[in-house]
Amino acid sequence: MSVSLFLLSHSSTCLIAFLLVQSSINAAEEEDYSTFSTENPEWKFNHVAVDERNGNVYLGAVNRIYKLSPDLNVQVYHETGPDEDNRKCYPPRIVQPCSEPLSLTNNVNKMLLMDYRENRLLACGSLYQGICKLLRLDDLFKLGEPFHKKEHYLSGVNESGSVFGVIVSYGDSSPDKLFVATAVDGKPEYFPTISSRKLARNSEEDGMFAYVFHDEFVASMIKIPSDTFTIVPDFDIYYVYGFGSGNFVYFLTLQPEMGNGPATGSSSAGREQVYTSKIVRLCKDDTAFNSYVEVPLGCVKGGVEYRLLQAAYLSKAGAILGRSLGVGPDDDVLFTIFSKGQKRRPREASQESALCVFALREINERIKERLQSCYKGEGTLDLAWLKVKDIRCSSALLTIDDNFCGLDMNAPLGVSEMVQGIPLFSDSTDKMTSVIAYVYKNHSLAFVGTKSGRVKKVGGRGFINRGLSGVSGRPS
Repeated sequence: MSVSLFLLSHSSTCLIAFLLVQSSINAAEEEDYSTFSTENPEWKFNHVAVDERNGNVYLGAVNRIYKLSPDLNVQVYHETGPDEDNRKCYPPRIVQPCSEPLSLTNNVNKMLLMDYRENRLLACGSLYQGICKLLRLDDLFKLGEPFHKKEHYLSGVNESGSVFGVIVSYGDSSPDKLFVATAVDGKPEYFPTISSRKLARNSEEDGMFAYVFHDEFVASMIKIPSDTFTIVPDFDIYYVYGFGSGNFVYFLTLQPEMGNGPATGSSSAGREQVYTSKIVRLCKDDTAFNSYVEVPLGCVKGGVEYRLLQAAYLSKAGAILGRSLGVGPDDDVLFTIFSKGQKRRPREASQESALCVFALREINERIKERLQSCYKGEGTLDLAWLKVKDIRCSSALLTIDDNFCGLDMNAPLGVSEMVQGIPLFSDSTDKMTSVIAYVYKNHSLAFVGTKSGRVKKVGGRGFINRGLSGVSGRPS
């Protein structure tokens, strides 16, 4: 099956996921589509980024990075693979000889980020333990490709492993930082699950991707401890989405629940692993990661629990939705897709999923309440996967406001009580898998992609949904 990117051209406003959809679909109209397909049907699209200044589209695909015009004409492409490799070569064979047999291996794009400040694209792949290229936006010329240090391997070799990055800008006074989160694929000794890296202005600078801070005891990273794998042998944190807002960086995750012994691991006979969806928050200026807090998220509609996070997107509330949520029109809200249940099944039969919205202000308020409680000495740190054992909170006399960034005590911290989203729409027959949203004339509009390849528009009064085929109706 050929993989294509579609543009529905009707207005100048475009929403882009793996489908590009116009902002106001009229089901009765016939639309003109521009399409782009790879020259090899097996080179699937993995990521897309759009230059907000000119509408150029950048595609991260298998073995290729493409630059397309706003109407999806190819301007230039950059080859990233295939090449001789073996996932067991560490360091990669491009750094030192490897005794493992090499074979021609595809390079799956794992991360694609726009660095506007330096007019470059950060493109990370699955070859060579996950190295990244820095490409000039204009012509995809390779500006740099750091690979000779351990910290240069950002994304791992697992083609299905999730990676998300957030670039944080500090103005002209200092270089930007890259917060990067990745599934470690059983290699916590090589890959921190979350870290902050130096994003040097010179793409060939020796310190590119070095940890923002690193000494013998403290570093700008979080690693999964080996004790965690004793309890859950195949433990990993899967990152679904990442973004920056205010003074913080956030990552949305799906991670296994920790139990009381080795029998709770997902590889244990007769047991199904229970997963929890969580949002992780870090202060942008926290070089020691003392501000790490994670909060469970979920959604309930009609008595049905939706706990397995599939996708998320940060948007503004808009006037109408904002009033319903009790926030301002310019406040940040998270549109999320959850599937039914809390157990991950390899062949899950259920197609039930829900679109839910969270006010970021509510999540931050819950985090502040938890910090205030813990610094009064109440409860434990409640972060089993990182601390393994319960550790009591320590009391300290200090004021904790909205921008508190932690101390070298009571950290990292977990929140036990789930924050529930507001359900907007559910579907029991065609599982929703992706979402994108924006505000149009005070209305919050969300576009969701489904497992069958349809796009539905959800928004406006009563959250009317429409499929691209013209079928419309009210959600249940």
